[in-house]
Amino acid sequence: MEGFTIRVVLADDHPGMIAGVRHELSSVPTIDLVGVANDSTSLMALLAEVSCEVVVSDYAMPAGEVGDGIALFGQINRRYPDVRLVVLTMLDNPAVLHMLVKQGVQCIVSKSDAITHLVPAIHAARTEGKYYSPSVEKIIRIADAKRVGRNPEGVLSQREVEVIRLYASGLTVNEIAERLHRSKKTISTQKAMAMDKLSIDRDIDLLRYAMENGLVPPAGVGSGQGENT
Repeated sequence: MEGFTIRVVLADDHPGMIAGVRHELSSVPTIDLVGVANDSTSLMALLAEVSCEVVVSDYAMPAGEVGDGIALFGQINRRYPDVRLVVLTMLDNPAVLHMLVKQGVQCIVSKSDAITHLVPAIHAARTEGKYYSPSVEKIIRIADAKRVGRNPEGVLSQREVEVIRLYASGLTVNEIAERLHRSKKTISTQKAMAMDKLSIDRDIDLLRYAMENGLVPPAGVGSGQGENT
């Protein structure tokens, strides 16, 4: 392994998480952290300037102009097809995790697990392998078992889940349409269909559903706490 180095870019909107990851990776001789970004805008700008093999990115970084989550990862894949991705997230909703898997993300680390799991995840990503941290592995395994046994009522499509997540994060229908590159009518329809599947009539109940099902952090959890997205 002498001379083998993986160039990594890290993106997270919480300074505490960035500091923790930087410290963890600093002692790993095969990993070179070559850049850090705190939102999707600075991440895309950094990728245009710095060569890397792996991007470690938070899932939810709502402040960036480029978007976050599925939209951001899709853009990275299109612009930099040779760059591998490790998703770092606190969200534990099975639908969100399956969206990532279906998009081709094979390395996912939960912030509720030890940060040491990032190291094998980065190595796996570099070699186009798969790595789920224990919490992620458990959620996906249970969700897969349920899918084999039944098709639950009210299951949202991937696009509906993403629309609801962004709406619950505080974006308007217009802003979601711009971020996901869809029409306002399409976003409104997907939101309405999701509410119909869930038998929800009011927006406040939709927000409550999003919080209770892990699509967004619970109310009262501030963005200043590095463990929350």
